Amino acid sequence: MIIKLAKTAGFCMGVRRAVDIVLDIARRKGEKKIYTYGQLIHNPQTIELLEKRGIVAVSSIDDIDGGVVVIRAHGISPDERKRIKKKSSVLIDATCPKVARVQGIIKKHAEKGYFVIIIGDSEHPEVSGLLGYAGSKGTVIADEWEISELPEMRNVCVVAQTTQNSKHFDFIAHKIKKRFPDAIIFNTICDSTERRQAEVEAMTGEMDAMIIVGGKNSANTQRLAEISREKGMLSFHIETAEELKNIDLKGAERIGVSAGASTPNWITDSVVDYLTFNKRARKRKLKWLYNSLILCVQTDLYSALGAASLTAASMFVQGEMPAVISMLIAAFYVYAIHTINRLQDRYLGRITGGFRDETYVRHRSGYMAVAVSALIFAMMLSMAVGVSSFLSLFVLSLLGMLYNIVVFPGSMKLKRLRDIPGSKNIFMAAAWAVVTAVIPVLETKPEFSVSMIFAFIFVFSIVFVKSAFSDLVDVQSDRLVGRETIPVVIGEQKVRELIKGISVALACSIFLFTAVRLVPFIGLALMVPVFYIWICLELYDKKAQFSSAALEGLFGTSYIIAGASTAFFYLCMRVVP
Repeated sequence: MIIKLAKTAGFCMGVRRAVDIVLDIARRKGEKKIYTYGQLIHNPQTIELLEKRGIVAVSSIDDIDGGVVVIRAHGISPDERKRIKKKSSVLIDATCPKVARVQGIIKKHAEKGYFVIIIGDSEHPEVSGLLGYAGSKGTVIADEWEISELPEMRNVCVVAQTTQNSKHFDFIAHKIKKRFPDAIIFNTICDSTERRQAEVEAMTGEMDAMIIVGGKNSANTQRLAEISREKGMLSFHIETAEELKNIDLKGAERIGVSAGASTPNWITDSVVDYLTFNKRARKRKLKWLYNSLILCVQTDLYSALGAASLTAASMFVQGEMPAVISMLIAAFYVYAIHTINRLQDRYLGRITGGFRDETYVRHRSGYMAVAVSALIFAMMLSMAVGVSSFLSLFVLSLLGMLYNIVVFPGSMKLKRLRDIPGSKNIFMAAAWAVVTAVIPVLETKPEFSVSMIFAFIFVFSIVFVKSAFSDLVDVQSDRLVGRETIPVVIGEQKVRELIKGISVALACSIFLFTAVRLVPFIGLALMVPVFYIWICLELYDKKAQFSSAALEGLFGTSYIIAGASTAFFYLCMRVVP
């Protein structure tokens, strides 16, 4: 089975902007009430999460009692704006800029005496708001037959609901132009909507079936499904992956997936993951390989393999042959700590469809038992290596427990070290660096050497970068549940700049340390995973084409590349005299 995810699937600019505005307010709201006039977006799963953050959607202005009121991306009429100002203490306008442009066109031409025709759905909140800017000089048309019922007019201005079907708009606008030759036509359909619709139309020529993901009450999602069906494609409009259990896709070897402008990425990801794991593949060997990789990513086994690989790389650059027992200690410890921390995360299960959450919530006790067993086994192995290794791992484990327990009691917002924004990335990178670069050589090199410091810096940097990548992918869901990761706090663009800066600094340090022979020549092999980080930056720009689980696996592969490149470099040096 071939599964193709549309590049344009998921939040559009206007929806993302509105959600970000509301969540920024929620982060610093204090005791203030936050209202949205109408549902912020047409997606029930997102609305449920917003409600848990104290963001209440009201359908009537009378329900507003002070507090902060946010105008959603659909916009509102001037009259509604005036009434809301009287009822609220603060009014925040999150109207999509594309909708605001249409409002401006209508207002300008209505003031000049033009009669405004809006091509769209009269029941849609965006259209209701647009009509308010025309006053008594406007109407809404959805079908061709309504044109003949219009009175004779000279000055006519035509606009479109921003999520309107492009072909339908062109057809109706052409008919209006025939009736009113002097009519001014403005194609105000959002370019994001047009690209989304064009991509779905193109995919129908390549696929055997189409899955359109999004709220059943979302106009733009409904139109994507309509376009697919009009092409004679086997099409299904669903809200969550759960609905796929009742859908027969027998015979469909190529399945396209797209999503509406108000569909969160984790819901789309869950659909892709379900199709990947549960439907028949054309090449079963490839399916088995891919499924195994994704399963390892989901259960943190891939992280354990990455820890073993980084241990090998660290020992190579410190002039030591990699020891299997050291690699096992790192693998078991990393798996245990990652799993335990995940199970203790208060946000676990808050995102329906999160690629890890579902399995961890369902088998919480089983995962905890395996994780504790792995931690005990890592301790036993470290004891077999030596006292220094055991004590170091024991202290590291105690510090890990301190990270999760309440150390700042009382009414403070920050009760645990893990509550400090961005602390996860720093503490995790430091723990990985200790267990993969320091502990493996403690028995043979008890003193700190330049090569040990170099290995520590390398591991710390590459793990920090990988965790930052993961946070970038999850920023949408993290913002919704209230998790304050680095991208949430400082912004996605600054995190990207930080990743670039770290990777450049790392490349320079690798070249410098090997050039002056502070570390063995094999250290140059570590340039390979740095180059891979730059590739990942390019892949992140195309993240819409990958599920979160696939991206997590791609980013984590940098660890394995570090181990493989140093091992290959070592073998080459052995062969070449």
